[in-house]
Amino acid sequence: MGKIMVPLKGELPKTADVVIIGGGIVGVSTAFFCARAGLKTVVVEKREALGTLTTARSTECFRAQFESPADIALMSGSIEILAHFAEVVGIPDVDINFRPQGYLYATTDPQQAKAYKELVEAQHKCGLTDVELLNGDEARIRFPYLGPQVIAARYRAGDGWLSVHEMLYGFVKGSQAQFFLQTLAIGIICDRKGVAAVETNRGTIEGRTVVVAAGPFSGRVAQLAGIELPVTLLRRHRLAVLRCDLVPQRAPFTIDDDTGVYWRPEGAGALMGKAFEQEPEEPKEVVPVDWTFPVMLPDPSSPWSAGRLSLFWNEASNLLHKSNIDLSAGQYIYTPDHMPIIGPCATVPGLFVNTGYSGHGIMGGPEGGSRLTQFIIGQALDSNNPFSLERFSRPEALYKAKEKVY
Repeated sequence: MGKIMVPLKGELPKTADVVIIGGGIVGVSTAFFCARAGLKTVVVEKREALGTLTTARSTECFRAQFESPADIALMSGSIEILAHFAEVVGIPDVDINFRPQGYLYATTDPQQAKAYKELVEAQHKCGLTDVELLNGDEARIRFPYLGPQVIAARYRAGDGWLSVHEMLYGFVKGSQAQFFLQTLAIGIICDRKGVAAVETNRGTIEGRTVVVAAGPFSGRVAQLAGIELPVTLLRRHRLAVLRCDLVPQRAPFTIDDDTGVYWRPEGAGALMGKAFEQEPEEPKEVVPVDWTFPVMLPDPSSPWSAGRLSLFWNEASNLLHKSNIDLSAGQYIYTPDHMPIIGPCATVPGLFVNTGYSGHGIMGGPEGGSRLTQFIIGQALDSNNPFSLERFSRPEALYKAKEKVY
């Protein structure tokens, strides 16, 4: 079982096979797989608890419906881990509330409908054969809350959501790693061979393998080793409607693909969100919220109203008040192509990076941690790695940022 503690003087280990900087879901899942591979693994987390920054602000979802074969394979691998989580972590009674209740994208745009057809065909060729393409009438029969203007939808029943707190601590309990809280990495020491140690506010840990998995702070941590990561931070909000009897509780995660507004059932209410355009930010320990955000989503007069396609929200908006909502915000760490960085750093031997999931760390982190472990133990090569850090410096590695990210 993993050990979590705030180290007193002399309690920080002097050495480790792997030191992971960052205790969110990406760092913790990486620690699980490294420890399972027989490596003495240490996680240093500067905050007072694990998973309290970006991880805690997520919508806790998973999906395999992506556009690139690499993303589809990564997310499908994670879903396989999550679907058999108790068996993977070796704890029979662990329950992460794995709910494959579906992901539904809907549109009123003929061009988008055409793109759906092409995308679903491509997903089928990538092995994701359970994605369904629906016309408007078919979608309304399956999901009666949809409005008459919907002309096309795509749906996968195997996508859904889970309880990220239980998932994170399931990885902790199932591992043999050590997790040190209130332990800030202040230096990555290198010598002629590469990484040599991590210096923290509580002491120095010697080791030849260091993993940068610090979420929004990954760029700053990588700079400790002289590495600039190609990442950008954008603030994203999550609105929780605590109680709303109008929300169809058996509905899938539903996305208005024309506006980017999404919602899903949660408890007696729902979670909602939208990726509004914002300026890049510096990493923050406390991400402030914009209280104009919850006003726009349920308001029928707003161009981003959730009721535009999911009609019940037009009535539900009259029932919402400040005491019935909870607004929070976190920072997504984006790469130029919106795909994560998972792998070694070519210029600093022993330095590995696992970050930049562009809002998909919950769903991609488990498989990402497994894959990074394969690089660390020498069972995978970076030369054929679609998530390599080096893809941004190779002339042949041309990439194009996705127009929409949910």
